[in-house]
Amino acid sequence: MDYQAVIEEVAAHARPYVGQGQVADYIPALERVSADRFGIAVADIDGKVYGAGDWEVPFSVQSISKTFSLALVMAQGHSSHSGDDEIWRRVGREPSGTPFNSLVQLEAENGIPRNPFINAGALVVTDRLLTLTGDASTALLHFLREESGNPDLAFDQAVADSEADHGDRNAALAHFMASFGNLENPVPSVIEHYFWQCSIEMSCRDLAVAGGFLARHGLRADGSRLLEAREAKRINAVMLTCGTYDAAGEFAYRVGLPAKSGVGGGIVAVVPGRCTLCVWSPGLDARGNSVAGAAALDQFTTLTGWSVF
Repeated sequence: MDYQAVIEEVAAHARPYVGQGQVADYIPALERVSADRFGIAVADIDGKVYGAGDWEVPFSVQSISKTFSLALVMAQGHSSHSGDDEIWRRVGREPSGTPFNSLVQLEAENGIPRNPFINAGALVVTDRLLTLTGDASTALLHFLREESGNPDLAFDQAVADSEADHGDRNAALAHFMASFGNLENPVPSVIEHYFWQCSIEMSCRDLAVAGGFLARHGLRADGSRLLEAREAKRINAVMLTCGTYDAAGEFAYRVGLPAKSGVGGGIVAVVPGRCTLCVWSPGLDARGNSVAGAAALDQFTTLTGWSVF
């Protein structure tokens, strides 16, 4: 496979879509990012990376971080002898069908979020990681530095501050779940670590490389095992069904790969056994997914014939 030729063709196909949609405006630090940016990177399972466009420009990962924090919780569960079942008693694995910050289902379902990728579910995962590590956001940052091979990855203070200043809905979700006994740590601590993890800045290159363990069935970049193969399979499955907010069905129909998007405009996608991709373009559709990014991934699977179906 000539990855470089493929992604350059994909980038050319996606170019007309760049600038379409709306940049996230409810987080002021994200609103200032130009909608005209586009990058794509592919990392094969041996760690070789290919890129086009703005593939080395850092951006705010936002909800993409939820995939990595879930993986750490499942991995940390081994050392605590609780296994990965502990987290699944507190969060479901079903698509939500409602916006990612909705309170409606929490009330109807006694404080148990539908899946780990909506905000309520991610707060539960962050809470669990905080219990397991004592410092959820720093543990996540260190892991991402190691897996990406980029020791300079950092939090973006301005984005974290923006999220804190406009985080009333997330605080409401956390307090509501706490009232049902579904948080182990104080709400302010959980919220703080959640905002910090969403504020991490990474490039397409960084994210494609860091997500490689999902394509390698749980093996880290250094060859050590982070997850059992069945656990990596489960994360990929939840990404496919829940990773692109309440547009996961449409995304699976168009692209056919496990993926996790973020309102910073990034999307990470996994071709198990082959490679991991990351695309970035800040213009979002009504569901919060990158317009040009989705078009690029659609074209990638069309050109390669690679999907999980």
